[in-house]
Amino acid sequence: MSSSNLPSAQRGNSAYDTTLCVDDLRDALSAHGITLPSLRVDLPSFAGTYQPSAGLVALGNCNVATARKLARALRCEVPPPSRSPLDVEVVAVPKALQGLRRTVRRYLDAPCADVQLCVTELVGNVIRHVGEGVSVRVRVARTDGGRIRVEVTDPEAQALPVLLPATDDAEVGRGLALIDAVTVRWGVEQGVEKTVWCELAEEE
Repeated sequence: MSSSNLPSAQRGNSAYDTTLCVDDLRDALSAHGITLPSLRVDLPSFAGTYQPSAGLVALGNCNVATARKLARALRCEVPPPSRSPLDVEVVAVPKALQGLRRTVRRYLDAPCADVQLCVTELVGNVIRHVGEGVSVRVRVARTDGGRIRVEVTDPEAQALPVLLPATDDAEVGRGLALIDAVTVRWGVEQGVEKTVWCELAEEE
């Protein structure tokens, strides 16, 4: 039976998906200072009586102190520490954009279509107006004010973005208009390099 003919509950539960799930769970627990040494994927043979048969996530054993910490975290009594900003350096080429969108979605772990749009447009502007192949630094972080800040830094300090009105049939010039429409504010910082930044309200 091909994967496309499987029930939807089974298509998303391959051994690979289960392993990714365990990795995500381990990272989420770690953010609360919780470590379950025996957290693992059970072998399909062990979970053969269950469906789907790719395996089960074994939470394992823990001591009483860890169990209490886990209970407090699940009750949201202990907020996780703030995460370090996402900070990556990439070569500004069109094929890098899809990977950046995935990286941002995984980092924020929440719906973030507007954030992904801003990252795509800001890096796309570098490709179009500075040149394909230059090195750019992309930074995404949650701020204390409940916003998400996106920064894209490139080496060409003098190539400043300009917000221009785009006509209905224009093929270019819409990038900054889109950013202006979806963000709370945006701007440019100049030095040896140039950083174009924007801030968005977190999506619900």
